[in-house]
Amino acid sequence: MTGPVIRPMAEADLPAAMEIEHELFADEAWTEGMLLGELAEQPRTRHYVVLEREGEVVGYGGLAAAADEGDIQTIGVRLAHQGGGLGAALLTELLEEAGRRGCRAVFLEVRADNEPAQRLYEKFGFVRIGIRKRYYQPSGVDAIVMRRDKQ
Repeated sequence: MTGPVIRPMAEADLPAAMEIEHELFADEAWTEGMLLGELAEQPRTRHYVVLEREGEVVGYGGLAAAADEGDIQTIGVRLAHQGGGLGAALLTELLEEAGRRGCRAVFLEVRADNEPAQRLYEKFGFVRIGIRKRYYQPSGVDAIVMRRDKQ
């Protein structure tokens, strides 16, 4: 058994990414067109990666970066593979890329009802700076806005 491999996301990875997106986010999932639009901005302002285990894409993540700020756009790991540090590995890769791009601060939004993700982000030095009411649609769940300054 080989360890997980993180590599740049390609258009050929869209079907797997969309499966994960729908598994995790259901009716709040990004569309394929949205993700394709993000990939079109690589490497200029975007950095998207997939995480493979045994040749299967089991996770993905994306960063937007402009000037000296970054934004974690998305991180997702298949339910069957959660709890084993794969989300942390993806977050580490995205934060390292933010550093390579000279980001002084990185932001993200996380569902107010996703406590495991909030704990992960806090372990990585993110702090809560605000709330976006009813940010996630159609559920109307609030988003907690978090920020991490360059370490």
